[in-house]
Amino acid sequence: MHDQSHDPLHGITLESILKKLEHHYGWEEMGSKIPINCFQKDPSIKSSLKFLRKTPWARAKVETLYIELTKSPWFKE
Repeated sequence: MHDQSHDPLHGITLESILKKLEHHYGWEEMGSKIPINCFQKDPSIKSSLKFLRKTPWARAKVETLYIELTKSPWFKE
């Protein structure tokens, strides 16, 4: 069995990641960090989930941004 305890995304849903990023950065800053329409034009969790589930390169950028956020000293779960 593969141990995933070192994977910072293990057990975290994409929806949870988006909510935490939106709470911390807000849509405007998220859209400047990752310039995709679902963050820049009429953003919502629902539209972002739909796009990111179909777009692996964009999802990877969102996951990377989340991992960077969780490593910052001021991040709280």
